[in-house]
Amino acid sequence: MKQISITLASLIVFFICTACTAKKEVKAKPPVPVKVSQALQKDVPVEIKAIGNIEAFTSVAIKSQVNGQIARVHFKEGSDVEKGDLLISLDPEPFLAVLSQCEAALAKDQSQVKFAREQASRYEGLLKEGIVTRDQYDLLRTTAESYTANVAADRAAIKSARIQLGYCSIRSPVSGRTGTIALQAGNLVKANDLPIVTVNQVSPIYATFSIPEKLLAGVKRAMADNELRIEALIPNEPASREAGTISFLDNTVNAATGTIKLKGVFANTSRKLWPGQFTDVVMTLGQRKNAVVVPTIAIQTSQQGQFVYVVKPDRKAEMRPVTAAAAAGEETVIEKGLAAGETVVTDGQLRLTPGALVETGDRPPVVGIKQ
Repeated sequence: MKQISITLASLIVFFICTACTAKKEVKAKPPVPVKVSQALQKDVPVEIKAIGNIEAFTSVAIKSQVNGQIARVHFKEGSDVEKGDLLISLDPEPFLAVLSQCEAALAKDQSQVKFAREQASRYEGLLKEGIVTRDQYDLLRTTAESYTANVAADRAAIKSARIQLGYCSIRSPVSGRTGTIALQAGNLVKANDLPIVTVNQVSPIYATFSIPEKLLAGVKRAMADNELRIEALIPNEPASREAGTISFLDNTVNAATGTIKLKGVFANTSRKLWPGQFTDVVMTLGQRKNAVVVPTIAIQTSQQGQFVYVVKPDRKAEMRPVTAAAAAGEETVIEKGLAAGETVVTDGQLRLTPGALVETGDRPPVVGIKQ
């Protein structure tokens, strides 16, 4: 019995000592490292962004107006030409021959007119003397008038022949840049057949784009106030922009897509915009005064809508629903849910949960130890 009592006493002492040992230390979750930014209040431009297609200001397909053979091409593919520059020469010999025939016919008819008029004048005197009849005189007078009409027709034929001869020299109707030559020297061409080359005017140049019809009212108001300015972002050159103005607003909304077509015209003196390119177009409608803005990367999207993580004074993250308006560059206007001066998380949101402790890097981490 004495041995059992000693054993029981030892067990009791063991449990009491175990209960009296220091509590096990439990480490709290470390702060989540994030990057933050403050919500600012400032004036921001009201912008509309769209994808535009660059089009030549003028595009002319150069065709021959007469049948003939190309004698010479006076330009190189892809070269700049000025309005009136000689592009292509056709063989003029057939047209010179026609012109010579017309001139010979004119000379012949002019001689016949002269002779017929002299005869009619002589018969007029004989008619007065009663030597010839009225019918004889009228026949000669009519013949002279007929030859006179032939002379007028010959002169018209000469004018037409000279015009046809002029078509042998094909000149550029606009200043621009030439494309691929479809027919080289020696080829036969037909009047108004396939284009020999296309000349595109690239300075100035158009950008065509479409916007949703719900934005039409704002665009019309902006156009009524003053000239609506737009910018085209140069492809592969984010820092480069080409300034222009709206030159065309379509008169019909596309019922299939719910959009309306616009055109902007750009000086394009640097030739950075090129026909056929796609580019981002930014249209500025005005200024939004005293708007609250945050970096666009701070805005997250969930099934309930858009939200941001706000860092509270106690360094804890709060999930805040917001209503975002239009973006302005790398910033987005917040219409509702956020006040100027509040701190929002811009990087590290995926590791955050509501109420989590955050570390922004502006002071040493705070690590709590529970006893």
